[in-house]
Amino acid sequence: MEELHKGAKGMVVQIIKFRSALSEKEVLKVAREREGQFQALPGLLQKYYVKSNEPGLFGGIYIWDSEESLKSYRASDLAASIPEAYKLLEPANIEILDVLFRLRE
Repeated sequence: MEELHKGAKGMVVQIIKFRSALSEKEVLKVAREREGQFQALPGLLQKYYVKSNEPGLFGGIYIWDSEESLKSYRASDLAASIPEAYKLLEPANIEILDVLFRLRE
């Protein structure tokens, strides 16, 4: 069973979905402006910027190396700035998932 967890033990996926008052073009502009701040985050292995087919619904899929890295980010000014930066219309929907194993190294 330990073999299944090789390279994924402790990894966490954070999925955020939010409604924005901004257009898709404006959301993309804000995301690009903040890209460097996210690249500099310790423990953030990958972030996917996503949009739904539903108008005004956007999100992010974050892959963290550990729960500790995620907790550190969630306590940061950068995380706290998301509602204002993206002009959220309501609180974001946040889901946290543990990674059982990953397909590729």
